[in-house]
Amino acid sequence: MFHQTRLGRETRGNRVIWKDNFSTQADSYAKYRPHYPVALYDFLRQQVKYHDVSWDCGTGNGQVATELAKFFKQVWATDASYAQLIHAPNLPNVNYSVALAENSGLATQSIDLITVAQAVHWFDFDSFYREVHRVARQEAIIALWGYGLLKISNSLDEIIGDFYYHVVDQYWDAERKHLDHAYQTISFPFKIVPAPTFTMSVEWNLADLLGYLATWSSVQKMLKIHQVDPVAVLAPTLANVWGDPTLQRQVVWDIYLKVGEVN
Repeated sequence: MFHQTRLGRETRGNRVIWKDNFSTQADSYAKYRPHYPVALYDFLRQQVKYHDVSWDCGTGNGQVATELAKFFKQVWATDASYAQLIHAPNLPNVNYSVALAENSGLATQSIDLITVAQAVHWFDFDSFYREVHRVARQEAIIALWGYGLLKISNSLDEIIGDFYYHVVDQYWDAERKHLDHAYQTISFPFKIVPAPTFTMSVEWNLADLLGYLATWSSVQKMLKIHQVDPVAVLAPTLANVWGDPTLQRQVVWDIYLKVGEVN
């Protein structure tokens, strides 16, 4: 089901203006973004006392909402980007809506689990946390997570690291620094729930890797400003180290997870 509400972000006074860094490449984002491990969802399921309603905030293409739908009666999945949401799978117990994290439109004291995957660093933290407290039921759980730079091999990691820190670095928005610091710089005013360490991994060929790099907002911004595709420039260097472009290599990301009790 799809419902449309309101948009925004980037705080100016009391007004919130939304930074839209992903709508233009929403189809590629849906195709190349890696999936979180089943063990992460199993852990969250065990922390939640009631499995009636969950809210996946900043849902993007509905990746997390789809998994939550397996153990919640109803899932509300919101995102500020309509272009992202149209790539989300249609499930009977998932309700999608275009809405701000800070102004979700959800009912007060209605949510048992709030999740935010690879998105909270874009939010106005204080306003979002006020919204979390408003919509959360007693004994609700909040889980925020993200991931930073991928790891493949020493030689490939060095090339991609140089690209990240010295080629497209100036084109990242300031919020990206929260991922560089493994979410340790994000405020989290909730009672901490101890959580294990998780990683996610995929098996990719060279084309998959290049497709993923092209989804970076910094890459898209550099391309827009200079009309030069930095991933296309990087591709021959990566190809020289990768070898056979059809070769599948394991790509790994560390997940930065914060889990807490809301009330």
